[in-house]
Amino acid sequence: MLRPDRRPLWHLTAHDDAMAKRFLSDADGRVDLNRLADLRILDAPDDAMLGRSVLISSTRQLPAVLALLRLDGIARRVLLCPPDLASEHLAGILADGEVDTIVSDGTGPAGAPVSGLAFVRCVAEPASAAPLAAPLGAAAFDTEWLLLTSGTTGRPKLVVHSLASLTGPLNDGLTTAAAVWSTFYDVRRYGGLQILLRALLGGGCMVLSQSGEAVGDFLARAAAARVTHMSGTPSHWRGALMSGARTGLMPAYVRLSGEVADQAILDNLAAAFPLAQVAHAFASTEAGVAFDVRDGLAGFPATLIGGSGAAAELRVKDGSLRIRSGRTASRYLADGAALADADGFVDTGDMVERRGDRYHFIGRREGIINVGGQKVHPEEVEAVLNRHPAVRMARVRGRRSPIMGAIVVADVVLNDPASPDGFQAVSASILEACRATLPAHKVPTMLRQVPSLEISSSGKLARPAAGRRHA
Repeated sequence: MLRPDRRPLWHLTAHDDAMAKRFLSDADGRVDLNRLADLRILDAPDDAMLGRSVLISSTRQLPAVLALLRLDGIARRVLLCPPDLASEHLAGILADGEVDTIVSDGTGPAGAPVSGLAFVRCVAEPASAAPLAAPLGAAAFDTEWLLLTSGTTGRPKLVVHSLASLTGPLNDGLTTAAAVWSTFYDVRRYGGLQILLRALLGGGCMVLSQSGEAVGDFLARAAAARVTHMSGTPSHWRGALMSGARTGLMPAYVRLSGEVADQAILDNLAAAFPLAQVAHAFASTEAGVAFDVRDGLAGFPATLIGGSGAAAELRVKDGSLRIRSGRTASRYLADGAALADADGFVDTGDMVERRGDRYHFIGRREGIINVGGQKVHPEEVEAVLNRHPAVRMARVRGRRSPIMGAIVVADVVLNDPASPDGFQAVSASILEACRATLPAHKVPTMLRQVPSLEISSSGKLARPAAGRRHA
């Protein structure tokens, strides 16, 4: 769809006089935003990329961000390919996205030429001649941004966004030119992309994480850059707290999203960063950002449900949270299926329960453990386990039972690892706390001490046959 009156991301980023102080950085490099026009980002002129459907492939995030800056408004479609895309899914993703061009620095899932597709190198090097002209002053195309859903067991779906749907107004007071943003997320996922766009359009800076980088090294870089606003999943933050490597990091704003933020992790972050505002947000790749809660309590106020006229309108139907907003994606690409119902609400599949004047997340609809016909949400049990003072983090799962169909078991990481004999006493205390809070069918029948829990590439607690999670 032609939109010649809309400015592309490149020009929206370069909107102030503070460009000399702004930067993008990762573990291997830094780009000062006031020098963008001096960089030769792609090994091809802009007119050669006009109207193309492009997949961006890079292990590092910085080259991908620079390519994105160059291509928005020029390419017809840009597919943001995360570095963990399974090789067996690449051909299907290329076909679904109708990709005709790969842009790559030679790394990532499509780091080598593919038969039948153009291959353009992302070089990001100083221009050898005079500084390059900036991309078109007005967008030739209203570029479609394609994002992959995360956490699926099969081939990820492609969700179609526009720059407008990704940057719709939230009025949350977080836009500040003095902000130095960072996130554990990869910016090619919805959660990370939101932080990147805040930095670019809000006049701030951005410190990017790097695939395979040790938590301590990333936190040290964030501290050295004086990061003020930082986000990640609860699992990311638990890992950061466990590492003990947060010395020097003094953010003013700490955000959790992507998983249920239980009271234990909120309290732990408030204690670790006493000068920071600790917030937890809810968003999904399909529906966009719904809210950002900053009162230090798990769940969200019931007053957010049922109102009208807000940037994001929320409903609860059959126990699941529904969202309607201008940030909703337009469709799934391959089949063109609508994301929203007839009233414009997207069913997130995240189940909530009202307790007094607050709603609490209890888990994903497809993640239920069936114990003798009774439903158990793993996240609900994990929240109780994580409140125990001996527990750093927990993962609840179902185990087959010939009598009950399934039973509840849990893996726990302790703050102080215990010997086998010592763990018996600790587990007895943990289970006692569970029995005091949970119905009998939700209490784990067995606890297992583990040194760590696997975290997926999207920063979420890895679960067997996990379904799509919120971003």
